[in-house]
Amino acid sequence: MTMNSKSLYQEVILDHNRKPRNYGTLDHPSHHAVGHNPLCGDRLDIALQIENNHINHIAFQGESCAICKASASMMTTAVKGKTCSDAETLIHEFREMATGKLDPDYPHHLGRLTVFSGIRDLPTRVKCAILPWHTLHAALNAISSVSTESGNEPVQNAPGKA
Repeated sequence: MTMNSKSLYQEVILDHNRKPRNYGTLDHPSHHAVGHNPLCGDRLDIALQIENNHINHIAFQGESCAICKASASMMTTAVKGKTCSDAETLIHEFREMATGKLDPDYPHHLGRLTVFSGIRDLPTRVKCAILPWHTLHAALNAISSVSTESGNEPVQNAPGKA
């Protein structure tokens, strides 16, 4: 990670941690899941209102570290208004990027989310950044709860995902 990208990463994390976007609850979500990272104690609730296969509204709340909260904030902004299929593509690409399997210099759909590309160099923080994405995947697939420590990692084992 270059000094400029590290500075941008820190700036984005701090901004989204201080002022998380889409933080709160939805009155009548059509989809919901709870995610938990027992290693660091992060716990997130993600609620969605999906109509005509589009994520019209999304919100998250919970107790988490700055990386997890910033990832959730940026994730909700990125998927709001997208189709469920487009959201699943972002989930897969984010996970691949965070674990070092996707080169951010090659074509992808992540846009500003690539600020998290350096997380792959911080193995103890990867699960913090990925938890919101696991939880979104669970909500989209009617799975009520997910843990970063389960043997059946939902994003890893998603149909059509390698």
